[in-house]
This record gives sequence, C-alpha cells and structure tokens, in this order.
Amino acid sequence: MTDSATTLAAQLQTQFPNLTARPSLDVPAFNIPAAEALGLLEHLRDGCGFDLLVDLTAIDWAPGVSPRYTVVYHLLSTERAEYVRLAADCASDDEPEMPTATALWPGADWHERECFDLLGVKFSGHPDLRRILMWDGYPYHPLRKDFPLAGRPTELPDAEIAAVSGIHVIGAPMAGGPFVAQPDGSVTTSARREPRALDQEWNEKHEKPAR
Repeated sequence: MTDSATTLAAQLQTQFPNLTARPSLDVPAFNIPAAEALGLLEHLRDGCGFDLLVDLTAIDWAPGVSPRYTVVYHLLSTERAEYVRLAADCASDDEPEMPTATALWPGADWHERECFDLLGVKFSGHPDLRRILMWDGYPYHPLRKDFPLAGRPTELPDAEIAAVSGIHVIGAPMAGGPFVAQPDGSVTTSARREPRALDQEWNEKHEKPAR
C-alpha cells in the first residue's frame, strides 16, 4: 500500500472494524460486510471526500462458489484525483441482494439497474428497479457464469413483430462463428465478419429454429 492508502485503511478501520484489505494492483481496496456497505459508502463520501460514484458492478464467482456474488463500488475524490474500491459479498447465493446506493448518489440508479439486468443482483429500496438493456420479462441474466457464451434462444416478446417478421424465436445472439481459440492460444476469425462465439446452444436433440 502507498502511504495514503495505509492512512485511509487505518482511518476506516477505526470506525469499521469489520473492514479488511482487498488485494489490489492499482487503487486502495477493501472488503466490507453487506450490512455495513451503505454506512461505509456514506463515510467515504462525507468524511473522506470520495464524492463521485464512478462505477458499480458485481462479480459472479461461478455456480457452487459461496459467496457467489460480490458487489463492487468504485469511488473517486474529484478534488484529490484518488480512487478507492469497495467490495461487499451478497448474503444469498440464490437471491443476491444489496441495499441501494441511490440515496447517496442518484447516478447509482442506472448502475444498479444494469447490475440487476445482467447479473440478477437486486437492490432493495431502489426507486425503479427494472431491466435497462434486456426487455422486461427476459428470463436470463447474460453476465452470469452459467449463461452460455453463445447465448440462449428466447421467444420474441412482441407477438405483432413476430407475426410480421415471421421470426418467433431469437437464436443465440452471439452464435454464427467463427470465433475459435487454437491450441497455441491464437484466435481464428473471418476478415469479413465480426468475431462471434461458436454456436453452443443447438445440437442434435434441440434443432435450431428457422429464421
């Protein structure tokens, strides 16, 4: 740790004894229990000058790992040009949840909606927690580790569009290839097409629908 990071850690641990250092190669980083996350975020904003929530995301460590989900906050002091990272594990592996930070930073609204949409982490107290990229009613969370690289086929949500287009099922969205890793680590792609994942969803038991 740098001198400033060591000073910050000592200051925070006085008020948050459950705080622990988090391995980091760039900025000061800490772990905090989920129940204390909002209190620490507020202290970092009001007592330490980290006035800007730059990013809020989550990590899915993979099915079978517990805790499976970790919510990560990146804060910036616009006055000192210093960053800090805070991570809090979700208590539940099946229904991950964290209290909303929208009362501290209104900009957390869209960050939390994106995190909910793509990773399925709910934010209790959020004023309008709904999907921001995928459509309402979409059954999956595409950034979870158990979501296939090629995606999953999904029925179109609009029956009128399906009737006009004749397409009722969206195939795996990133399917179509080629995007092939070779044994030497190189990646084979076509110069004429955008790289895409191999089609891993369809097989002899599940026929690919006509488009």
